[in-house]
Amino acid sequence: MKENELVSVILPCYNVGEFLKEGLESILNQSYKNLEIVCLNDCSTDDTLVLLEEYAKKDDRVVVYSND
Repeated sequence: MKENELVSVILPCYNVGEFLKEGLESILNQSYKNLEIVCLNDCSTDDTLVLLEEYAKKDDRVVVYSND
């Protein structure tokens, strides 16, 4: 893989608020930095969407799509 190639990580999310920080931090702290993390929230009823939106505000590599 070339150093400048964009790697997309697809992260399906459903009521994973309890584990989300650990998972996202693990992805964001990889040595390869040219990433986009596409988070797909599927009607979560916990704080998953709030946490995803917070990460998206802090890091432009995080993109959130939410299914209502």
